[in-house]
Amino acid sequence: MKKQALISVSDKSGVAEFARALAELGYEILSTGGTAKSLRESGLSVRDVSDVTGFPEMMDGRVKTLHPAIHGALLARRDTTSHMDAIAAHDIAPIDLVCVNLYPFQKTVERANVTDEEAIENIDIGGPSMLRSGAKNFASVTVVVDPNDYSRVLDELQNGATSLQLRRELATKVFAHTAAYDLAIAKYLSDATKTANVQNADMAETQNANASNADVQGANVNNETQNAQPQNDFPQLLAIPFEKAQSLRYGENPHQRGAFYLEPNAPMGSLARAKQIGGIALSFVNLFDLDGAWSLVCEFDAPAACIVKHANPCGCAQAGTLSEAFVKAREADNLSRFGGIIAVNRALDAATAQEIVVKNSMYHAIIAPSFDADALEILRNRSGWGADLRLLETGQLPDKTALLQDWKRVSGGLLVQDLDAHELAESDLKVVTKRTPSQSEMSDLLHAWKCVKHLKSNAIAIAKNGSLIGAGAGQMNRVSSVKLALEQAGANARGAALASDAFFPFDDGPQAAAQAGISAIIQPGGSNRDADSIALCDRENIAMIFTDVRHFKH
Repeated sequence: MKKQALISVSDKSGVAEFARALAELGYEILSTGGTAKSLRESGLSVRDVSDVTGFPEMMDGRVKTLHPAIHGALLARRDTTSHMDAIAAHDIAPIDLVCVNLYPFQKTVERANVTDEEAIENIDIGGPSMLRSGAKNFASVTVVVDPNDYSRVLDELQNGATSLQLRRELATKVFAHTAAYDLAIAKYLSDATKTANVQNADMAETQNANASNADVQGANVNNETQNAQPQNDFPQLLAIPFEKAQSLRYGENPHQRGAFYLEPNAPMGSLARAKQIGGIALSFVNLFDLDGAWSLVCEFDAPAACIVKHANPCGCAQAGTLSEAFVKAREADNLSRFGGIIAVNRALDAATAQEIVVKNSMYHAIIAPSFDADALEILRNRSGWGADLRLLETGQLPDKTALLQDWKRVSGGLLVQDLDAHELAESDLKVVTKRTPSQSEMSDLLHAWKCVKHLKSNAIAIAKNGSLIGAGAGQMNRVSSVKLALEQAGANARGAALASDAFFPFDDGPQAAAQAGISAIIQPGGSNRDADSIALCDRENIAMIFTDVRHFKH
């Protein structure tokens, strides 16, 4: 009996050559729709699946392979007499090889303005069913889902049959592939539901604006019951298929293994979408720091640059030009910047590149929307480290309105929350001291506030003239973070603005700030001792603003 190979693919790269090689090895080729047409145009003899099933394709191709003549041919155990007798009784010939790849659902939903109808029509039903049937019976059936495996299969078939080891490996790949495919569909439908929930919530908020505003004004930022958020858009089962992008030399430390995985449908402008256009391979720590630097610099509308070291920004500035912004960020901490990660929110130009490669400098990576050609030449020709400098191009800034989640791994589980994308509105700013901040102080307060969100808590950021000049991060008590930030700022602290990611539990933090000459403070408020801090600021002529928003980052 002639062996049969069923081929039905969306990605037709290399399939004609694969089918021709199978035919030369004695296989009869069964196929469907567009694949059959493509193979015939390549000069191959193909039998339509509809000839095997006795039913034509129907419902615009929705139903074509869901038939006992196909699945019986795939699932029948060759070592079980009753199975073989059953298919023989119904004149079903075994199918020995299945080559299927699926409708491009992921690519479809990544298109701009894709409709639900388009997405749903690209949910493949027959393809996964055939793959799973063949993979379940891998003892006898070779199942190919990846065009990269065509040559391996053909090499083994030269000896008459594929090995059990290869068939098992291919079956494993099939179940991983179909699982990821189903999860991508689930994610799309979940995101669509989430979007609808947000839109409904926005509508309800608009309809109840007066009542809502009154509630917010009376809320305490640290009252978890009052601030509880609806949980209906967190699915009961969270299953996201991540695809391995690359192996890493190691993880955070050389004794830890590491790899980088990509989230399906990652938003444009994200680190996952960035293209490396220069330098040596990225490390685990590089990627982590690049993400932190990119997230911070994208907070700003004006040209901005930041330098991150060990997950914390040591310099971050905005200015009229990108080169000015970078110089301000660079000069904020001349010690810590060495060996750091740079992010900029504009195309990196030659003027900025010249400032990056100055004497006594060294950086590991730069991420930017794009790089001018002359800037690339300057960076790559920097003696000593230019050739190794990792350059990542995102193509654009991220969409700030994208509905993203933040995931943090814990032992045996995963913590999931909305990404901290809160942006202060004018209505959030409540002056609680006798003195109101000046226009320049307000500008620096808002700059410090953007920076403090990206520092490890307990976090303090000090800003002056549009630049982060002092940072205190990761301390077990807040006053220690204040002192670290002030120490870094030095004499420049006089007349500067200070931001705290959470409230001051005592007035010792504001007291230290006052002694160093800080002129304005922004913090969430909400401490039982807020009155002490307000009174101290009034005595020291410090302007202070409460936001009712906390920015813990752990």
